[in-house]
Amino acid sequence: MSIKRRTVLTGSAAGMVSLTSGLAAPAIAQNDPIRIGYLPALTGPSSSTGVGINRGTELAVDVINKSGGINGRKLEMIVRDTQSDPTKAVNAVAELTQRQKVVAIWGPLNSGEALAATPLIARDKVPMLHPCWVDTLIDVKKYPMAFRMAPTNTQVGKGANHYVVNVLKLKKVAVVSDTTGYGTSSANTYVPMLKAMGAEVVYTNHVDAANPDLKPELLRMQSAGAQAIMPWSVNAGFLSRILNTRGAMNWDVPVVGQTTLGSGQTKALLDKPENWNKVYSNNFRNCCYKDGKLPPRAAEFVERLKKEKVEFADTLLWWVALGWDGPMLMAETLKAAGPKNTDMVAYWNTKVKGWPGIYGTVTWTPEEHNGFPDEDVVMCEVNSLKDGAFNIAPGYSS
Repeated sequence: MSIKRRTVLTGSAAGMVSLTSGLAAPAIAQNDPIRIGYLPALTGPSSSTGVGINRGTELAVDVINKSGGINGRKLEMIVRDTQSDPTKAVNAVAELTQRQKVVAIWGPLNSGEALAATPLIARDKVPMLHPCWVDTLIDVKKYPMAFRMAPTNTQVGKGANHYVVNVLKLKKVAVVSDTTGYGTSSANTYVPMLKAMGAEVVYTNHVDAANPDLKPELLRMQSAGAQAIMPWSVNAGFLSRILNTRGAMNWDVPVVGQTTLGSGQTKALLDKPENWNKVYSNNFRNCCYKDGKLPPRAAEFVERLKKEKVEFADTLLWWVALGWDGPMLMAETLKAAGPKNTDMVAYWNTKVKGWPGIYGTVTWTPEEHNGFPDEDVVMCEVNSLKDGAFNIAPGYSS
């Protein structure tokens, strides 16, 4: 199976495209495919994450179906490209839950779309797995069927802030974000956290990611005495302009922040390779090199990706791994509990304990639908990129 950089399967209100493997199942109820709604941002300004995750999802569905599917039934992903647009995500939810009658939803993959879509998915009582970080997206009372397979914004912010203040020993910080739901929520959460740690936030702003000239913003940071820049965005163009502007100014301060800082798409937009120096991005212990080696599960996954000819050098290994983990956990759940919504949720609440994903280990309880361990959130050196993964940044003892 060869998955190229822009191999995506998308759908629209006018036509449905599904992600399956093999021949169509007979039109008999017990043999019909089990349908999962899938809401990636495959195009648009925040598509870096979705493109990477999609490669893992495509591969997982292919492997699941070639291995017998869900107790003999195909797993079918009904794909709707949100185009990085919350309104399109909302429209897609209505179609998937009410017209397509999917049994569960994987996604949205970006927090901006998830903030708009999650209340509607909850209203329709459809089980939901997603990897979005904004804390308020998980609430067992408001959204009892929503589960997160990734860290929260608070966990991610703690990891980055700890690295700046306690490892790099820097106290004057500039915090900048784009104007998306993810960007603004992140910056608004992390600034008070930095201040509580004793840092001085000398600059903070939400900036349009399409702004072609970021030099005025970086000059304001510099004149305020910033010793580090902390950008929060999934937009590779926005992040690369920050790095290129810092380089053009010969301003030798570290940049510490969101994982897209280290993506192949950001790298491709750099004016020169040196602009990636002294850049540290959030990453995850299970998908980072330590002493030149990946953890065993990730190393085995990389070999599978190479064997299946899944391109991943231009994206992030953890994105592809997360894309794999979502359908794999869905498939395990459906095999054990069946497609009834309450049975799927009961399985997640009681049976997912230390689930060994490639991206990370997941544990859920009826009271806690955030399942990612704090210790697995780390920072990495982006200029160490190899096979979509990085060295853990200096300063971690283990």
